[in-house]
Formats: sequence, C-alpha cells, structure tokens
Amino acid sequence: MPAITYNNHSINYTSEGTGRCLVLLHGYTESLKIWKKFDEVLSRTFRVITIDLPGFGRSECVAEVHTMELMADVVREVLRNANVDQCLMVGHSMGGFVTLAFARKYPDMLLGMCLFHSHPFEDTPEAKTNRERTIAILRENRQNYIYQFIPSLFAPELRERHAAAIEKLVKQASEITVESLIAATEGMKLRPDSSELMKMLDIPVLFIVGMKDSRAPLDRIGEMLLLPKHSESLILKEIGHMGYIEAFHDTMPAVWCFAKKVLGK
Repeated sequence: MPAITYNNHSINYTSEGTGRCLVLLHGYTESLKIWKKFDEVLSRTFRVITIDLPGFGRSECVAEVHTMELMADVVREVLRNANVDQCLMVGHSMGGFVTLAFARKYPDMLLGMCLFHSHPFEDTPEAKTNRERTIAILRENRQNYIYQFIPSLFAPELRERHAAAIEKLVKQASEITVESLIAATEGMKLRPDSSELMKMLDIPVLFIVGMKDSRAPLDRIGEMLLLPKHSESLILKEIGHMGYIEAFHDTMPAVWCFAKKVLGK
C-alpha cells in the first residue's frame, strides 16, 4: 500500500482503478478496510482512493487532537501525492465530518459529496457532554467501550445477523490506541456547524440515512435534505449506522449511480 508522510508521521492509503477519482473516507473506530467490497466494484469504473485517517488502520496519530480540519489537510496531502486535482468524496460517519471540513477548505477540489450516515450539524451540548464521558471511559477501559460501542451502531434486529462482521470490527478497533481514539473524539466535539456551508455549495450531495441509526439526528432529516442546492437521498427504514454492511446491495449501487452522474463516466 502507498503511504505519505505528514508532520513526520505515516499516513496509509490505497489507489485502485483508473479514470476520474472517487475518495472513500471511513468513520470512527474504522479503517479503509470497511470499503473493500465497495472498492472492488467501484474501481472497475473509477479510480478509487481509500485512506486510513490519522490514528486509524495503519496511519499514525499525528496530534493530540485530530480536528476535522487537520484530517482534511491530511486527505489533501494524500490527493496531492496521488496527483488528484478533483474528486467525489464519500464519508461514512466521522468521514462525513472530514468531507465537510474538506469542502470548507478545498471547495474547488470537490465535484460532489456523499454523507453516508453523517450530517452537517455540530454537536448539541448534550452530545458534547457525551463525548467527554466517552473520553473518560476510554481512559479507564478502552476495550469495554469498544465491545459496547460497535454493536450499538447496528439496528437491534440486525445485530445477530451481522455477528461475524461485528466481531471483525471489534477486533480491528481493538488495535487502535487510546490516544488516537481520544484525538478523534476531541476533534468531533470541536467541529463547527456546516449548515450554512451546505447552502453555499454548488455541488450535488447524496445523503444516505438509516432510520434506525442511533447516532443520527433523525428529527432534523428533513431540514438536512433541504440544505444543498442539489440534494439526493437514500432513506433506509430498517437500517442503523452501518449501511455499508447492513444494506450493501442498496448502498453500493446508490453510490455507484451517484458517482456515475457526478463524474460523468
């Protein structure tokens, strides 16, 4: 796998296929490995770049706090190294927050974006308090947190069906350092609201929403969908936060069709 050096730390990424570029960004406790099945399909038509965000997968922790803006800068350096000038960016969960930060800092590089179980709103005061609690728990018992957190991302009715996938995600998350988890948690807590940004963007936006997503602001979905000038959505009634696993045969074609429209291939 190729890698770059950012502030003297290694950042890992993959590049598959040829043509116009599609960038896939993973979420919290994840790595670029979550996109393996997407990559296999999408790279037949597009150039697909997946990135281990700082502190996750094989990428090193680069700072005490990984703000979404810092992560966006890392993504920019990966794309510069890969000779990519413009792309469509897909971000799952935290990866969506990074995508929004990228749009704020490097708007000319984005042809479109997909917020995959993600949203443009800042943390509520309650959510910020919960992030602080998460940090305290991580310092005390990281492993117990991971065992509790990852299954909660799936719709309750689907957890047994996806037990093997949950076990695999738990195993991979167990390799992430406490420092990296805290750095990302702090970064998410500090992110700004991006509602006004989305109103100003002149690019198409695809929202993928799970109606059983315990991490989504379900009461604000209508508001969110109306923010961009060009908005498309895939609403999944029985799916939680992990649609790339829970509903692969719905979400992968949705991303592929959106990419074909945006990238023109």
